Amino acid sequence: MNKLERYILFRKIYKYIKKFDTIIIARHKGPDPDALGSQLALKELILNKYPKKRVYAVGSYATRFKFMGSLDKVEDVDYDNALLIVLDTPDKKRVDIDNLNSYKNIIKIDHHPAIDVYATIEFIDDNASSTCQLILEFCFKNNLKINNNIAGNLFLGIVSDTGRFMHDYTNLDTFKLVTRLISETNLNFTSLYEPLYMRPLSEVRFQGYIYENMEVTDNGVAYIEITDDILKEYNVDVASAGNIIGEIKCINEIIVWIFLTEDKKNNMIRANIRSRGPAVNEVASRYGGGGHKYASGVRLDSWDDALRLVEELDELVCNYNNH
Repeated sequence: MNKLERYILFRKIYKYIKKFDTIIIARHKGPDPDALGSQLALKELILNKYPKKRVYAVGSYATRFKFMGSLDKVEDVDYDNALLIVLDTPDKKRVDIDNLNSYKNIIKIDHHPAIDVYATIEFIDDNASSTCQLILEFCFKNNLKINNNIAGNLFLGIVSDTGRFMHDYTNLDTFKLVTRLISETNLNFTSLYEPLYMRPLSEVRFQGYIYENMEVTDNGVAYIEITDDILKEYNVDVASAGNIIGEIKCINEIIVWIFLTEDKKNNMIRANIRSRGPAVNEVASRYGGGGHKYASGVRLDSWDDALRLVEELDELVCNYNNH
């Protein structure tokens, strides 16, 4: 997508927003700061420009990120006359909303590789660091006013998805946009880190358990099975593994790592996969998951499936090491 095509698409999205009086903003299940930050920021941006519109940010909440803002409940929707904007979600099954198929006017804005085509307008840039980066670019292209609250949520989403600008998808555009954001809003960005990164002692001790008990193959694949009993022992929830997984990146001997967490409530095993070498998203997609080349996720039905996933990733790393 060249610059002109990008600009035209942003303007088209803006015209849709301007047209509809009822706008629902959704994102993926199990939200992270990028999903929530882009969702809450876009809602506030629209309301600041068009205060008479009905704009709702919907979906289940993550208690850990409640400091970012509140979500809405919508009981009655005139689907024919409402606009649905889905952020940070490449596939239909992960959209955290009921009656997705009832909407005839849908916009998707996402930075993941494309999986499902389900929107009237699809803005996908899998070279962008985050969906918050795309929303920030959208703001600047359309001259939308950014206040400190909006700036904070967008900054948190970008910082989180880039791992404080360490991950591979961080690019020159990321720094240009963030620099402009800070300079134009005088954002006190250092104050935002504490609520994002503060953790309870129970989670820190759980992290110690992971380091102590993860297995590492000869090829450099680390994995750990985290059962419901372990979660209860350390008084943490199923999301806690995802809060820790990025810390493994700086271990020399590990190239790919997988956290396999039992989710009894939803009767599944959540597999979080990260890599600092080979692309893992194609393997994840074969198990019904997906994501970025170096950060993917899968929802599995059994521990046998989990072990097969580990074996396949180990083979992937073996081939990567031998080339």
